[in-house]
Formats: sequence, C-alpha cells, structure tokens
Amino acid sequence: MAQLSRKAKIITILSLLIAIVLTLFIYFHFFFVYSSGVNAGNINYMQCEGIIFKTYEGKMIQTGFKTNAGGVNTSLRSNEFKFSVTDKKIADTLMRCSGKEVELRWKRYMGTLPWRGNSQYVVTEVLSIQDPTRLF
Repeated sequence: MAQLSRKAKIITILSLLIAIVLTLFIYFHFFFVYSSGVNAGNINYMQCEGIIFKTYEGKMIQTGFKTNAGGVNTSLRSNEFKFSVTDKKIADTLMRCSGKEVELRWKRYMGTLPWRGNSQYVVTEVLSIQDPTRLF
C-alpha cells in the first residue's frame, strides 16, 4: 500500500512538471513579446481576411536603397514588411492609407494565433501618415 502512494506521488509530481513546462512554452511562444520597433514605408495593401477568424493583414514596402558592387552595378532594393492588426480602428486607418507613407509601431511574437493574424508582427500604433501628393 505504501508503494501505491509513492507511485501516486511520482505521477503527481511528473504531471505538475509537464503542466508547468507546457504553460511556459505556450506563454513564451504565443504571448511573450520577442521584440518591438518602428518601421516606415508605403502601404501596399490592407485587407480583412479569414474563414472563421477575420483578421486584418497588410503589407508595407519599405524605402529601397542603392547598392554599388565595385562601381559597376547599382540596383534598387526594397523590403516588404508583412503585418497583422488586431485593433479595428488602426486597420480602418491603414485601409485609407494605400500608397501613403506611414510609420508603424509593432510587436513581434514567436508564434501566431488564429485570432491575432497570420503574421508574427502585430501593428499596435500608427505614428505618422504622410501623403506624397502633398509636398507642403
């Protein structure tokens, strides 16, 4: 009978350890903010998509730069920044900014959740909007 209680203690301790490790994994993978920052560029598109969970997804083209390899070739390179938006107000603002230069604050998570969007990058704030047609 003492052996059964010892087995029960071992099973209980192992179960608690597994639950703690699983909880820590889920927290760090899906809810811990891995990095945060600001990106600027032109909004290429902003859309609402999804079958069960409707999420706001967008893509921003960041300003390109020229490279010069040995003085011979120069090329223009630009980066795409794909992001998700969880706040409908921010998404509505960005939907009206197609072709405009914007500055966005974002948070990066290690994993994605269906209701948070398809990207690890989640935009949390629009810092500035510049209309290229207005010079003054």
